[in-house]
Amino acid sequence: MAAGAPFWLGVAAACTHPLDVTKMRMQTMPVVEGNTRPGMIWTLRKSIHKDGVSSIYQGISAALLRQLTYSMVRIGSYEGIKAKITNGKKPSTSQLVLAGALAGGLGGIAGNPADIVLVRMTSDAVLPPNQRRCYGHAIDGVLRIVREEGTTALARGIVPNTIRAMLMTSSQMASYDVCKQFLMTNSSFQFKDGPWLHFVSSSVAGLVATTVCSPADVIKSKVMAHKNGNIVEVIRTSLRNEGPRFLFAGWTPSFIRLAPNTVLLFIFLEQLKKSWKQYAA
Repeated sequence: MAAGAPFWLGVAAACTHPLDVTKMRMQTMPVVEGNTRPGMIWTLRKSIHKDGVSSIYQGISAALLRQLTYSMVRIGSYEGIKAKITNGKKPSTSQLVLAGALAGGLGGIAGNPADIVLVRMTSDAVLPPNQRRCYGHAIDGVLRIVREEGTTALARGIVPNTIRAMLMTSSQMASYDVCKQFLMTNSSFQFKDGPWLHFVSSSVAGLVATTVCSPADVIKSKVMAHKNGNIVEVIRTSLRNEGPRFLFAGWTPSFIRLAPNTVLLFIFLEQLKKSWKQYAA
């Protein structure tokens, strides 16, 4: 299973990156008190009109580095943690949530440096020229952060990022497993274990994960893009300027990005698990 995972994670990241860029720009774009935050289409059109089509692929190297750290760790460790918690027995919903939270926490910690670089590279375009970092690529970003801000700067935003990763993995993986078991065992649906079941279950998982993670995702992006990274100040300023709705800024592009990403993730993951079982047998 591990051999095929990096390739498909990279493909998913490349295909959905423009939506990720749009989401982060919506989340980090300065908003004057009383004004309405621009929507997804406006943000996407402005990015292309101002800086060209290539601008919506800004930070792609950081997105790939993030997949190789955050996603690989959380997805790769989930099944092992679930097996340890359940001792080979049928898992309860609470055990699935716990396994997802632990796996997500590990992934959030592993992927934090790449996440910082990703947020900064994708949000550069909405900042004044004198505030832009202009990282050449992901590794350049990591090295410059260490050199200019110190090693501890790589942990900036790690608390909301880890919480977001725990919420993402527990809601995504657990809701997928719960929905899958429900559809297979409920006589009203009579689903069989196959691609159609995986598609429906993963679609539900994408919707649940997007909604549950949105507040932590917005705060994480704002803290990582902010100069001093003060989470209390970031939340206070955002509430004053935009009200509680700021917590769901970028929900639409986030869902449009995460839904197909989640569907492809679980469909490929199920096929890889099936192939691995056949190989191991």
